[in-house]
Amino acid sequence: MQQKSAPQRKFWAQFDALEMGTGWDDTDIVKPQIMIESVYGDSHPGSAHLNQLVEQAVYGVYEKGGKPAKYYATDICDGCTEGHDGMNFVLASREGIANMVELHGSAVPWDGMILSSSCDKSIPAHLKAIARMDIPAIFMPGGSMRPGPNMTTSIVAGDISLREKRDGAITEQEIRDYKLTGCPSVGACAFLGTASTMQCLAEALGMTLPGAALVPATMRDILQYARYAGRKIMELAENGITPSQILTESAFRNAIIIHSAMGGSTNATLHLPSIAREAGIELPIELFDEINHKVPHIGNVYPSGTQLTEAFWFAGGIPMVQWRLRDMLDLDVMTVTGKTLGENLEDLHKDNWFERNLGYLHNYGLERDQVIFPVEKAHEKGSIAILKGNLAPEGSVLKYAACAEDQREVINAKARVFNCEEDAYDAVAKKRIEPGEVIIIRYEGPRGCGMPEMVATTEAICCDERINGSVALITDGRFSGATRGAAIGHVSPEAAAGGPIAFIEEGDLISYSVKDRTINVTGIHGVPCSIEEAAKVLGERSKKGIIPREPRKGFYKMYTTHARSAMQGGGLE
Repeated sequence: MQQKSAPQRKFWAQFDALEMGTGWDDTDIVKPQIMIESVYGDSHPGSAHLNQLVEQAVYGVYEKGGKPAKYYATDICDGCTEGHDGMNFVLASREGIANMVELHGSAVPWDGMILSSSCDKSIPAHLKAIARMDIPAIFMPGGSMRPGPNMTTSIVAGDISLREKRDGAITEQEIRDYKLTGCPSVGACAFLGTASTMQCLAEALGMTLPGAALVPATMRDILQYARYAGRKIMELAENGITPSQILTESAFRNAIIIHSAMGGSTNATLHLPSIAREAGIELPIELFDEINHKVPHIGNVYPSGTQLTEAFWFAGGIPMVQWRLRDMLDLDVMTVTGKTLGENLEDLHKDNWFERNLGYLHNYGLERDQVIFPVEKAHEKGSIAILKGNLAPEGSVLKYAACAEDQREVINAKARVFNCEEDAYDAVAKKRIEPGEVIIIRYEGPRGCGMPEMVATTEAICCDERINGSVALITDGRFSGATRGAAIGHVSPEAAAGGPIAFIEEGDLISYSVKDRTINVTGIHGVPCSIEEAAKVLGERSKKGIIPREPRKGFYKMYTTHARSAMQGGGLE
């Protein structure tokens, strides 16, 4: 195999001298060179163990005659940014990490690269960089956290945190017990949040080894996958298989089908279009809605189901979902194995992969069909809806799979309007929201303040028996993948861009329908009116202008100034 950097090394002798000064020897500098970059660091459980995966990948590269080099750009965690301005930086971090990988990957003419991460923004960041750079690449996911006590997950924090703010509602022992057990291991949180969703979609796109998404992070299997990745990247480099041969329109359509079928996070409607754009592909938001009308929802994984991600992997994970939906998928797409999706599925069957892990599932008293439903037993089609109307002319997103049937349509609900999430959360915590109302949170979009997630408020609603099941939340911000209930996000155009959501006033009436895919202002100050009349009033109010933003600086200013609409993925222009 011809080393890609050979001409540069011959041109500039210091190139080799610098690498040898780093500890390479005179045989290393002539081998094919592979960049192995991870988000390893002490930032959160999804990243703290990635050095172990990196070391296994290093061994795999060495085994096949290559020279690996380790690079790092640590990510941040949504959970550690709740309740303060750090949350405003989380979506922007996707762009920062993607740019860092591009910088690292461009400084040397690498023969290939392996990127490893586990969580919400680092996975799409790595996939964006993979698409942008188009050199042989494999994405290596960091797997799934172990379940908490009584098959709970870290999102129990919503209930704990709400009760902490109410006198006499919780004891110090309950708080301590949660903190000691809420995150029992490394890996991505054990529900189908954005972290777990994006691991699955990386596999659905063909960028991971088959079955690698959501491997329990404490099992030997994840280390084996990492070793295999190190070996396989050498084959991709040898054969010249690059991401542009894998990340095709068909691959993205396959990924949306899988997302719909498993009930994945609404944040995928941000990340997939942004990744696709790096590959020169436009993914219209309407495609998500088209596919969700057709695909059976067969994933029974929390929050749109009852089981946790570990059980999902034991039941067959993404390959089993693909197998059960193979008549809907393009099985001829190329993957990082150097084979097609169809060939990969056949190989897994021949290797007994689909049956091998069922015994682990039986440890929990579960059968496969309880976790991944057969197609004929799916109780509904799809899992998310794109709603449009005079409130969201470009669109908005609702995960109806995690929303009760009686909250999938609301007629003339009274709007309670807040210009930031903190005020809305405070109103919920202090019981100032009444059953049947709709909470509007605005100026939380990409240009408003970086598009933070609203999980604190959605969990507060769901954990309050007085309003749970009757109060909806509508925002130009985004949600955690753990969000449940009537939560409509990504309202576009956002308030900071002069969208209609900026001009709703307290007491206006809101209506939405999953069936009709509509979301509208249908009354002014409590008086019902036509959609057209309401739009006219909103137009008149818009002449007053929007609330000016506070001064900003640095990367935060760059992101909020140049961020695209949520309907286009929220990336930089």
